[in-house]
Amino acid sequence: MENSPIRSVAESSGVTLRSRLVVAIVLILVGVTFVSLGGLTYAAFISLLLAIAAWEYWRLFSQGGYFPSAVMLLGGTLVLAFSRFYWGFQYSDLLLAVLILLSMAAHIFTCQHGCTTAGMDFTITLTGILYIGWMGSYLISLRFLPDGLWWVMLTIPTIAVGDAGAFFIGRTFGKTPLAPRISPNKTREGYLGGLLFSVVGGVLFALLWGLRSPLITPLHGLILGLALGALTPLGDLGESMLKRQFNIKDSGKLLAGHGGVLDRLDSWLWGAAIGYYLILWLW
Repeated sequence: MENSPIRSVAESSGVTLRSRLVVAIVLILVGVTFVSLGGLTYAAFISLLLAIAAWEYWRLFSQGGYFPSAVMLLGGTLVLAFSRFYWGFQYSDLLLAVLILLSMAAHIFTCQHGCTTAGMDFTITLTGILYIGWMGSYLISLRFLPDGLWWVMLTIPTIAVGDAGAFFIGRTFGKTPLAPRISPNKTREGYLGGLLFSVVGGVLFALLWGLRSPLITPLHGLILGLALGALTPLGDLGESMLKRQFNIKDSGKLLAGHGGVLDRLDSWLWGAAIGYYLILWLW
């Protein structure tokens, strides 16, 4: 029985879970450190994460037979992230116009030199810049709200708690597929478990951070928990949709047991924008 397949699978599952937990703890410590530092240090950290995610996005489509522009994806993402830090939303219309024109110009050049997918490549490049660069920059906008440290510490941990709840509830009780054509392992039970964890986590984090910031109340935690728990799983499903098209499991291997950076940011891209505008509305 020592080398039985059942025992090997169990041990492998245990190792995977342990590696996920270790990486999660490291990510939490690193993330809290940079969020606490704030300023340019935080903006540079987020910009680095977004640049890595943009590169993984480029590689995903490159492996699928397309040729988006790596220069435009990484450059556009970094430009949008740093401009959000220095100028907020000022000049964003100008920057988006320039990035759209440069992206098309880049793919006109590749088409002229024989690329047969240039039209789709332009769309993929532009979508990546907007989805990762523009949406990801809300992680920076969120931090620079009044008491932004605590808003980030409310929003992102609430998403993480919801993800963890969905994983464990789905793994233990999941029976009914949520979106079998996109992500066969996700279940409705897991989704509901994640929603419950998000609500409870949001309220508890709001109670805790409310001790440091009078702007944060349990009502904020409840509303954010409901919205984030209900909507951010779509970010996860959205990335799964992209990977499913090319039969790829993870966007990368940088984070053991978690895949790539884009695999970790998929729900954050939704959560940061939703959280930012909800907080403006609630505040």
